[in-house]
Amino acid sequence: QVQVAESGGGLVQAGGSLRLSCIVSGLSFGDVATGWFRQGAGKEREGVACISRTGGSTFYKDSVKGRFAISRDNAKNTLYLQMNNLKPEDTATYVCAAGIDYRDCSPADDDNYWGQGTQVTVSS
Repeated sequence: QVQVAESGGGLVQAGGSLRLSCIVSGLSFGDVATGWFRQGAGKEREGVACISRTGGSTFYKDSVKGRFAISRDNAKNTLYLQMNNLKPEDTATYVCAAGIDYRDCSPADDDNYWGQGTQVTVSS
């Protein structure tokens, strides 16, 4: 059984930083691309940052380039998202996913796995 568990969300002032973590179990972590998605209130889910199996290639949504950094530790089955200079518009539930298409940061097909999400709230 595949399990995806995020942590690290919280409330932060604009300009602050947070680091999200995601542990994936039940599959060969190093064999799948992974990524972070978010969904704000009344908005559709969007891909924020995605990374290839080895970590050698990444994709970022334009609005987070230069502020967010995605990384992974395959030895620990863990995905990270370092978020700096946070803005109120970054407020959303952040969800970790495995088995996605990192090239355009999309679900790609039905063979992927999702966490429950962690809330990030940025106050102005």
